[in-house]
Amino acid sequence: MIGVTGSTGQLGSRIVSRLAGVPLRLIVRDPERAPVVPGASVARAAYGEHAPLLDALDGVDVLMLLSATESADRVALHKATVDAAVAAGVRRIVYTSFVGAAPGATFTFARDHWHTEQHIRSSGVDFTFLRDNLYLDFVSGGVGEDGVIRGPAGDGRVAAVARDDVAAVAAAVLRSASAGSADEHSGATYDLTGPRAFTLAEAAAVLTDVWGRKVRYEPETLDEAYRSRESYGAAAWEVAGWVTSYAAIASGELSPVSTAVRDITGVEPTGFEEYVRAQ
Repeated sequence: MIGVTGSTGQLGSRIVSRLAGVPLRLIVRDPERAPVVPGASVARAAYGEHAPLLDALDGVDVLMLLSATESADRVALHKATVDAAVAAGVRRIVYTSFVGAAPGATFTFARDHWHTEQHIRSSGVDFTFLRDNLYLDFVSGGVGEDGVIRGPAGDGRVAAVARDDVAAVAAAVLRSASAGSADEHSGATYDLTGPRAFTLAEAAAVLTDVWGRKVRYEPETLDEAYRSRESYGAAAWEVAGWVTSYAAIASGELSPVSTAVRDITGVEPTGFEEYVRAQ
């Protein structure tokens, strides 16, 4: 039995659609929003809710733990969910982390992922970590109404990845883990990236060509980025996440390209231009 959290989201729904026919438990906050998938049962539980999670995870062998929506207490919610999974007898956790996850990562949310990874390791449960790069739609979605991408990314490169490619990797890992014996993904950490790293100026040129309207990249300083985003009235931790996602591009932390998508799925990952043209 494979349990999946976050199956109502963009990535989770893609993963479960690739697992049709496999015994699944979809663990969701709102059962009415759960996707309809052959072979799947639905259980109501939210991240961090110990008793409901114990019930929801009863009989689950492998848990696909999609990271929770960013929040001030996300690490605590992750840790509590991991603890419930271990208590329920889950033998493997497959967790969606982030490339370069480290306590001192430039991207502040990548620090959350490092703390979660460390807790999973310390729990003694078997694991596989899928460290995703930024998603390709982060780039195209960052274009303002004036046709400008603004951010403190400098001339750094990002090896952004398609959600469909991450879902394909996750499904392959989950199927292997659910076979009941040790496999090559046990204890593994995979960086999931696109086929090449590109600058935001290069991305703007691609968007200009495909969309048929001018798109340009305008670098910001860190101070300018914080000031512009603070105007939205968001909490400080959220503003820091927005700004440092671009700063991590500038630092070079998001530029390394991995072959993991191709190695695991047998299919080349989607490039930025291919992605944009398909939208």
